[in-house]
Amino acid sequence: MNEQGEKLQKVLAQAGFGSRRAMEEWIAAGRVSVNGEPATLGMRVLPGDMVKTAHRTIRVGEREHAVRVLLYHKPEGEIVSRDDPEKRATVFDKLPRLRGQKWIAIGRLDFNTSGLLIFTTSGKLANRLMHPSFEVEREYAVRVQGVMTDEQMKQALSEGVELEDGSVTFEKLEDHGGEGFNHWYHVILKEGRNRIVRRTFDALGLPVSRLIRVRFGIINLPPRLKRGMMAELGEGEIEQVMEWVGESKDTSDIDDAGYVGEEPKQFTPQQPTQNRPALRRAVRSARSGNRTGGSRMDSRKTGRGSVKR
Repeated sequence: MNEQGEKLQKVLAQAGFGSRRAMEEWIAAGRVSVNGEPATLGMRVLPGDMVKTAHRTIRVGEREHAVRVLLYHKPEGEIVSRDDPEKRATVFDKLPRLRGQKWIAIGRLDFNTSGLLIFTTSGKLANRLMHPSFEVEREYAVRVQGVMTDEQMKQALSEGVELEDGSVTFEKLEDHGGEGFNHWYHVILKEGRNRIVRRTFDALGLPVSRLIRVRFGIINLPPRLKRGMMAELGEGEIEQVMEWVGESKDTSDIDDAGYVGEEPKQFTPQQPTQNRPALRRAVRSARSGNRTGGSRMDSRKTGRGSVKR
């Protein structure tokens, strides 16, 4: 922190309250106070200042909580939201309780989609992974009703499929076979527009009957992590993820990503929860020169939520 202090929205984002843009909206709406006085946009805070929101209070400069990262195998039938007017089951109901921190979901999965969902207590890490400029790869196993033609595959990979909110192009698309009317594909894309995979296949006349996210960046859905289970990354795994996104304890602004140049060891979380599932290579290495966390897709038929390791 410099002598003039840090911008308030930056401190709030790093403490895990939300994105900087969201924090600016909170400040403008009068939802934040500093040392008992209403905060204003552009305000800077110094060590020792007391910052209060409706959710919790922090003292600037106090020793930060250790960053935590949790992997959850989301089943179908749960929403990624803390509040739902329909009172449906939410993923947040199952997460471990925290004191002085909160879990932030990195990306979303819709009600009928299962697979890898990542939570962290670090607003910095969450903002970095979700920022559009970082172009983090998402990989999905998709079961559709029907079979893609060569023309449709070419369109999805190069020409683009037109949707109401713009064109979408898959980074990779592979046929993983199937039986009867159902057919499996693996797709990779670098954006997270709402229901983008389902809408793309719908536009091609191939309704999606099952959708599983199997990878987000360098983090895979561990094969032993069954639906409804969760596992927490250990310190070494978290350090590798932070290094990959180009973050450290002294780095807060979004800049060029760092890379993990060597294959990671097999990891077992230090504090796994719910049946203590072991993580086998949960964190993949990012190849030199590739900041998206790309991987070769398995050539086998799938549908089990696993990719080649």
